[in-house]
Order: sequence, then structure tokens, then C-alpha cells
Amino acid sequence: MKRSGASIILTNSRREVLLLLRDDIPEIPYPNMWDLPGGHVEPDETPESCIVREMLEEIETDVAGCRLIRVYDFPDRFEHIFLMEFEADAGTIPLHEGQCLRWFAAHELPGLPLAYGFDLVLNDFFSSAGDIPRR
Repeated sequence: MKRSGASIILTNSRREVLLLLRDDIPEIPYPNMWDLPGGHVEPDETPESCIVREMLEEIETDVAGCRLIRVYDFPDRFEHIFLMEFEADAGTIPLHEGQCLRWFAAHELPGLPLAYGFDLVLNDFFSSAGDIPRR
């Protein structure tokens, strides 16, 4: 049975997305690559409660008002993608996992090393009018 993940697209008024640079530790998956914030859904939680928990743990941000916009069926997992508008200077957001946070515009993403197949997710997001189209 595939595992489940929950990730969030935090977008600002400039239509940029907040990405996290993963730690540069060879033992972890996708070291030193950019990633959407999120994590693994635990057996006793819903994807919604997972994303709220993960964001409180990772960046001390309450995302309880986010909304699920799509579930991707990747070869290794089902990834629940949430969306929320968020305004903050990336340098002032507390970070408890990863190297740094940074806002990215669509034109900055080609060639950027993205973890977990999130290039597809972000391409869908930026090619839409603000929501990832449901397929």
C-alpha cells in the first residue's frame, strides 16, 4: 500500500510560492533540493491534520485555513496538495527543518532542483489561474 503525504503551496500577493531548501545530508531523500513544505501522513491522522501539524513544527505557522486542491497519485505515494495565501518575509519565518526558505516566481523554477516530483505540481499551479486543475 502506498504511503500518503501532505504538502502546501503557500503563495503571496506577487504569485510567488514558498519553497524550502532541504538539508544537505546524504542520508536523507533529495538532499540539498528545493521542496514544498509538508510531510508524511501518520497512520492515525488525516492529510488535513498532517499539514497543520507539519507547518506548526517546521515553520511555526498555523495553516488551519488552507484548502485541499488536488491529490496526486505518484508512483511511491498519494500526495495531498493544499493551498493558502500567505504573506511573510521568508527570512523572518522560523525554520526548524531544512536550510532556508525562499519565495519563487514561475520564471525561476525551470532547472531548479525540486524534490519529490513537485516540478509537476508547481507547473500545474503556475499554468492555472490559481488552482491546480483537477484531472
